[in-house]
Amino acid sequence: MELKFIDASGQSAGNVAASDSLFGRDYNEALIHQVVTGFMANARQGTRAQKGRSEIAKSTRKPWKQKGTGRARAGMASSPLWRGGGRIFPNLPDENFTHKINRKMYRAGMCSILSQLAREGRLTVVETLSLETPKTKVFAEKIKGMGFGRVLVITDEVDDNLYLASRNLPDVLVLEVRHADPVSLLRFENTLITRSAMTRFEELLA
Repeated sequence: MELKFIDASGQSAGNVAASDSLFGRDYNEALIHQVVTGFMANARQGTRAQKGRSEIAKSTRKPWKQKGTGRARAGMASSPLWRGGGRIFPNLPDENFTHKINRKMYRAGMCSILSQLAREGRLTVVETLSLETPKTKVFAEKIKGMGFGRVLVITDEVDDNLYLASRNLPDVLVLEVRHADPVSLLRFENTLITRSAMTRFEELLA
């Protein structure tokens, strides 16, 4: 498998050889869907909460007598049938949204995403990516000069200059290899990885 390779100025420098086990896998839509939904579900905190009828701050007095009024029977104003009453099955703050994803499934899903990006021409390799000063304007011009708009940058190690220069750009996200996730890979139009990051990917996923 060969990937597009560019130099620091964005000019094409041919292709670079890559592992077929990482960048040459078939597209598995069902597996990718399971990995993405599981990743997003595991990121949820589960802090939402609703009140049941016993937690509503309303009087427990019977609103009207049982018989003779012609109206339906009512026991208390906190009934779930009434407006402002409690929920029948309230959401609890300790609700668990986690999905179990096996390690091999997660790795296979990541490889399938990377392989599809490579086939679509949305994955590009650069030798190195570094900045001398932590200036956002300099980094934005560098990314634009390479021909990218919305781009995910994956490096083996994010130094202070690269982190400080990129954190205020809404269309650019810089991540280390160990922090790369399936949602970010699918969210951005293009992905730019360094050669050392590609080697690190092969060590972790292949």
